[in-house]
Amino acid sequence: MDIRRHHTLPEDIQNILIIQLGDIGDVVWSIPTFRAVKNAYPDANLSLLIREGIGNLFDTDPAVKEVFEVKRYQGTLGVRLPAQLAFLKRVREAGFDLVFDLRSDERGAFMARLTGAPFRASLVYRDAPFYRNRLFTHLVYPAVENIRICLGAAEQSLRIVRGFGIPTGDTVPKLFIKPEILGRMRNLINDHGVYSQAQDDTPTGFVTLNPFSRWSYKEWPLDNWVAIGAWLWTEYRLPAVIVGSAMERARAEALVKSVSGVVKIHNLAGETNLTELAALLSLSRLHVGVDSAAPHIAAAVGTPTITLYGPSDWRDWAPVGEQHQVVTMGMDCSPCHQKGCDGRGRSRCLENMSVDSVKEAIMRAVSPRQ
Repeated sequence: MDIRRHHTLPEDIQNILIIQLGDIGDVVWSIPTFRAVKNAYPDANLSLLIREGIGNLFDTDPAVKEVFEVKRYQGTLGVRLPAQLAFLKRVREAGFDLVFDLRSDERGAFMARLTGAPFRASLVYRDAPFYRNRLFTHLVYPAVENIRICLGAAEQSLRIVRGFGIPTGDTVPKLFIKPEILGRMRNLINDHGVYSQAQDDTPTGFVTLNPFSRWSYKEWPLDNWVAIGAWLWTEYRLPAVIVGSAMERARAEALVKSVSGVVKIHNLAGETNLTELAALLSLSRLHVGVDSAAPHIAAAVGTPTITLYGPSDWRDWAPVGEQHQVVTMGMDCSPCHQKGCDGRGRSRCLENMSVDSVKEAIMRAVSPRQ
């Protein structure tokens, strides 16, 4: 185990694996790191090891040769164990020369060790279990710069490969989308009648809304989203399209049904996989949502975003750039990094966030109607 401030890697690397076992947002913000490694070794094959269900985001990425998805196998131990061993065998037989692990936990470290790669690289973490760091051959100390200063979440993994002499100029993630998937999403919004009641001669676009998170303490009250959807239509004639997972579809449908009057809010939650969601977001004029995967994907396909932040810290994760905005309450206790106030699973900083503050952000992003 070689721990330094900087390392020099061999030039004859041919087969590289990058391990990123985080959530969707973590993976999206690691894309600049994937690109930097590929640019440093343009003739090498680059593969990814990520969680199950995320891999289709990289189906058409020219930098990525193969994606290995870590699955949660079902059934008895007698069923799960052979499947897991077969997966590990397939990864090991890929013959990786170099492995980067972009996270601090021991799961990725064990996966790196099991590849058998002669160069296994990561950041050194002093607060990790003692055996975690020992599973790597080369480690770098964390950089001393403040990663929150206009650098964004991409810096969290870029600083790792930078310590191995890899140039890291681009900090903006970019997802590639197949034309046929774009066409499929255009058909989907047409099938839902998104533009059928537009009063202008040509559609002005639509706004995607994501009111949902895996964690309730990151959510804004649903009545507020009803108000935003109605206002988008009455003020700008912009239809609102709700995105989310299949598990969130019923809540999205309840939101749509609570709207009164002639208002255009459409429920597409649960109707897309990840790569289709990316395509749908790329067609959107603006994305407005809570702190979840959707804003990160929207930013990676070039769509402006407005993200509502409560207990989590926007400085760690919000998309960087003038076309991206955050809305916060600015309370002294926020961001607190807690899972809601007083263990209730709800956050006062979000519950007290006004509809007007979100409208103001939207008005800055959308030109007033002529």
